[in-house]
This record gives sequence, C-alpha cells and structure tokens, in this order.
Amino acid sequence: MIRLSVNVNKVATLRNARGGRMPSVVEAAEACVAAGAPGITVHPRADRRHITPEDVRHIARALDGCTPHVEYNIEGDPRPELLDLVEAVRPDQCTLVPVVPGEVTSQAGWQPGPDTDRMPAVVSRLRASGVRVSLFVDASPDPIRWAASAGANRVELYTEPYARAFERGADAARRSFESYVEAARLAHSLGLGVNAGHDLDLENLVIFRDLPFLDEVSIGHALISRALFVGLSKVVREYLDVLAPAARARG
Repeated sequence: MIRLSVNVNKVATLRNARGGRMPSVVEAAEACVAAGAPGITVHPRADRRHITPEDVRHIARALDGCTPHVEYNIEGDPRPELLDLVEAVRPDQCTLVPVVPGEVTSQAGWQPGPDTDRMPAVVSRLRASGVRVSLFVDASPDPIRWAASAGANRVELYTEPYARAFERGADAARRSFESYVEAARLAHSLGLGVNAGHDLDLENLVIFRDLPFLDEVSIGHALISRALFVGLSKVVREYLDVLAPAARARG
C-alpha cells in the first residue's frame, strides 16, 4: 500500500501570517487522520516561518496512541537543533533535506560531496534512536547509491522535475516517469525503501502512483491549497482514492 503523508506546513504558514493560534496545525493533523490519512509530515525550518518546534511536539502528542497507528515524519536539514528535536520526539521517520539559505521551498536533492561527508554519522545517530531515515535525492543513480552508502533506510525522490514534465504533456510526463522507474528500481536493488514528494497533485499522481516499490508520497502545498475550496477532509479522501487503484494492483 502506498501511504499518504500529509504535510501540514501551509496551515502553520497561514497561522503565522496573523499570529495567534488559528488555524491550529494540531486540528489540521487530526482532521487529516480522521479522514483516513495514514501519515503526517512537518518541516520545521530554522527561521520558524511555518512549523515551530512547539508544533512538532504538540502534533506528536496528538498522534500518540492513534489506532490504527499514524506515521509521523519530520523533515529538515541536519542542523543540531533539528537533530536534537528528532531525538526528543522520536517520530517514525526523519527525512533529511538540503536547505539553501533564502529558499522558498526545496530546490534539489542531496548531491554527494563535501556537504554530505558527515551524513553517515547523522544517519547512524538517528537510527540508533529508533528513527527510520530517508534522504531527499534527485532521481539519478549517483545520489541514490550515495544514500545507500550513508546507511539510509529510504530515499525520497524529488519529484518537481516530473511535475514540470507532466505540465508539458503526456509524452513528456511518460519520459520523465520512466526515469523515476529506473531510479526506484535501483533504490530497491540497494535495499532502500522509496518515498516521493514535491509538487505531486491529484492529476499527476494518476501516473506516478504506478511507480514500482513506492512506499509513501508526501503532499502538502497542492493538498492544502485545494482544501481551501473543498475542505480538508474531502481532499484527503480524494488523494486516498487516487492512490487506491495502485494499492489494489499490488494485491
């Protein structure tokens, strides 16, 4: 089954635009779970422009004891504050992503090089805390092999290139998708689980849900944007419905 992990960052962005407590990210997470979402994602950035460390802890408490279990995924760059927070909260998964100062959102996956030399130690530290580690990478061989060598449990394939190809038409979408198929197969052959995220939506997910070995999709911006018009519970169910045929095909 492909798990949907709803990223609730944008709810915190709206709250922070005014200050105060509304809308509540905890209520948003609870609404997603009530609608059937099996996972919640947060990305606390150093500048606290949306999700804060306090939000991370409050959501963790809200998800604790949910039946069935709801997976909690914390994204972020491996700065000391983030690593300490992950060790304290102990989510199911930590997705480590590169951060460029001043960026609006993630722009690329990790690239093997001097900036990633300490990643094996970071991965080892988090895994020792019982946290599954996913590394955010481009859908190409070198970063995937690097993620395996760093000791990661999974990779999250950066899907913006696929989303842009989808916008250019069916042929471009299929060509791009095939490159992700090759990436997923390589990751699986190296013992890595496969997640995916960035600019996936109800339309382009119809193709992408057929990616072999796909464990999880993390979706935030498109989902929350549509929720403004149709409601959060409804849009979560829409995404679950899109993913359902892939689950049935896998048996």
